[in-house]
Amino acid sequence: MPVYESDIQDEGLACHPPSLDINPLQLFDITKGENRPLYAAAPMVRYSKLAFRETVALYGVDLTWTPMILAKEFNRSILARDSDFTTSLFSPPTIAQFGCNSPLEISRATTLISPHVNGIDLNCGCPQSWACAETLGAALMNKRELVTSMVASAKSRLKDLGYENKKTVSVKIRVHKDLRETVDFVRAVQGAGADFITIHGRLRSTPSSKPVDLEAIKLVAQHISVPTFSNGDIFTLADAKEHAKFTGVDGVMSARGLLENPALFRGDENCPWEVVEAFMEKVVRAPLPFKLVVHHLGEMGGSDRSQKGKTLFSKEERAELMACEGMVELIDWCEEMRERRGRRSH
Repeated sequence: MPVYESDIQDEGLACHPPSLDINPLQLFDITKGENRPLYAAAPMVRYSKLAFRETVALYGVDLTWTPMILAKEFNRSILARDSDFTTSLFSPPTIAQFGCNSPLEISRATTLISPHVNGIDLNCGCPQSWACAETLGAALMNKRELVTSMVASAKSRLKDLGYENKKTVSVKIRVHKDLRETVDFVRAVQGAGADFITIHGRLRSTPSSKPVDLEAIKLVAQHISVPTFSNGDIFTLADAKEHAKFTGVDGVMSARGLLENPALFRGDENCPWEVVEAFMEKVVRAPLPFKLVVHHLGEMGGSDRSQKGKTLFSKEERAELMACEGMVELIDWCEEMRERRGRRSH
């Protein structure tokens, strides 16, 4: 879990990121005072890496999540820790999400990562078959007692470490077909000490192509007294406001929308060029695999929902992007793109 030394040398900063002093519950109070929901970047496998988290935090995201980290591997392997989680002096308020099915493993993982993050989150929402086969993710929605014991274990460990009321334990869920089961689940999780809950309004079997069930989120949220997030189908700032107003939740969380347009919570309808430059600067400081960088840029410059027919890259420019064979070539392409945009503006 390295802190990038270049940040220290280049900026002359202390080794304690100011964001670590923020309890996520404080963010709910702040955004409530601003009469808006709290804006969060969802945990996404492969994509929620440090460079992307730092980028979206520049454009309106209040709270970020890591990708799901397998607690068992994280605990047993230094290599797993260094590859699964990185931080920096510019890291925004961050929640570490774990895939776990053992109170002991979540306690150990909490011990290792808590000094570097603002909270611990238990993934009870991942629908992927491999995760469910290991009793992880959405499979835990049918293991209420196990989940409550893991929440209690993480809370107890934070208290022992001196982080009580300073860092949070939360749970991200999907809903059951019978919402009464979901209500029983969230009540139990809340009783075990969960500080807030994220509700993804789809069943484990519901594909992302099917609209999120806002009625389900609304009903479940009505039975929770701690803060709540709505997750699913947030592609614009208008979506975020409408979801929060309809469901009554305290925050909204976006995944695919932020991939396409990291500035959506700032209110931009399309991904602006400045985001590409900001992202590339973050990548230089916190390197990502080359193909992942290309994928991120392809999402930002593509023609998906958030672009509304106006893409950042032309078809020819996308072809150039995909033809890049390494980071040096990609950086040169970005420089050429900047010059082209400068010529167009004159």
